[in-house]
Amino acid sequence: MTHQEHLLPLLVVEDDAAIRELLEEELNDAGYDTLGAPSAEDALALLSHTAVAMMITDVRLPGMTGIQLLQQLRQSGSELGIIVITAFGTIDQAVEALKLGADDFLTKPLDLDAIREAVFRVLERQRLSLSHDTELSQFHGIVGKSSGMQSLFHDASRLAKSDAPILILGESGTGKELLARAIHQESKRHEAPFVPVNCASIPADLMESEFFGHVKGAFTGANEARRGLFHSAQGGSLFLDEIGEMPVNLQAKLLRALQEKTVRPVGGEREEPVDVRIIAATHRNLEKEIEQENFRSDLFYRLETFSLRIPPLRERGTDIEHLVFALIDKHAEAQSKQIEQIEPEALNSLLNYTYPGNVRELENAIMRAVTLSEEGILQHQDLPERLREQASQHNGSEITPTLTGEVLPGTQVPAPAPTRWPSLEEVEKRYIRKVLEATGGNKRRTAEVLGIARRTLYRRLEDNEE
Repeated sequence: MTHQEHLLPLLVVEDDAAIRELLEEELNDAGYDTLGAPSAEDALALLSHTAVAMMITDVRLPGMTGIQLLQQLRQSGSELGIIVITAFGTIDQAVEALKLGADDFLTKPLDLDAIREAVFRVLERQRLSLSHDTELSQFHGIVGKSSGMQSLFHDASRLAKSDAPILILGESGTGKELLARAIHQESKRHEAPFVPVNCASIPADLMESEFFGHVKGAFTGANEARRGLFHSAQGGSLFLDEIGEMPVNLQAKLLRALQEKTVRPVGGEREEPVDVRIIAATHRNLEKEIEQENFRSDLFYRLETFSLRIPPLRERGTDIEHLVFALIDKHAEAQSKQIEQIEPEALNSLLNYTYPGNVRELENAIMRAVTLSEEGILQHQDLPERLREQASQHNGSEITPTLTGEVLPGTQVPAPAPTRWPSLEEVEKRYIRKVLEATGGNKRRTAEVLGIARRTLYRRLEDNEE
């Protein structure tokens, strides 16, 4: 799969519409998607709901300046690549922009080759940085660069070294079992079994036997002795997922097993020693469960001494970007597919959705999209319906007269006007429009046909629209 910077659009912030279009077309020709904004305020509004790879901004803008825009983005913690352009470049401005965190500083008149080279350099630095960051932001397969996740990895690694019970707290889908497995891998027990069990999936009347085992004849159907989960995890870790679902009477026996390091099989007459590290997890508020007498306070305090909270995805900032690309690679490899491109609209939906189901919901959405993808392209329509943004349909058409005076289909015929000779400016405008139509809107080809520079073409188009 290609890197993120080749998938996200570039944002051009320029109040001069002709220059903005010139930059956008030049970058489009270089293979990038682009978005345009006529002011810093419009750029900030766009960035609030749209992901971009980098930004190119003029210094002189109506309202907030490009330097102020740069400063605000950097103060907010944005790591967006930013190139600053001005027709009024000075050494002082260049130094100020670079001190504030600009990645490059260029001056007008624009050297389009220099623009392309500067964009490539910034995106390449971002690519290398992202690759490096991804390597540094993994904890046994869990991706997380945000401060909350980095703190979690640090604490989990430290707690893994002890044998004390650990309680993992977090909403459904945040990856509690993944963290439990990571803790086991970090511990001295990593060569022994890791045994996961979902307490919500075991019938209450069978739970004691499942955990502690039973002797032959202990109850109807117990035709032979059976070892329980504690014995299966001997020397290793027993992961009790959704421990808040465990019946209160069994909680007392679990507490005794933690304290005495022994278990008694159902129907047995003696305690049997076990060497097991307990890692428990829940999405419930156990303190409220205690108030409602659904959870024992003594077991809670025994587990809560060493607790870890996994932040929900909505609190993890730019982690979602790393996760999106890591999960696309993961599921593409699993399905022997090569995803070479992701539609910008699809990427924006993935990056801006709130994910009540957290990482599990994100992974399921990407697994579906990769499965449905064709020809190496992950499309917006491949995503689950709840992730898709409602796109506005712009079906309006502009009244565009031709050189012979016809009106294009779908437009209203204007009322007849007195016959008059067209001005030279009007003839020029019609001719430019006719050539533009003949080239399919390709401004580079239009400029070649007209024998003028593209910059001149943009200026004339802009003048004709005023």
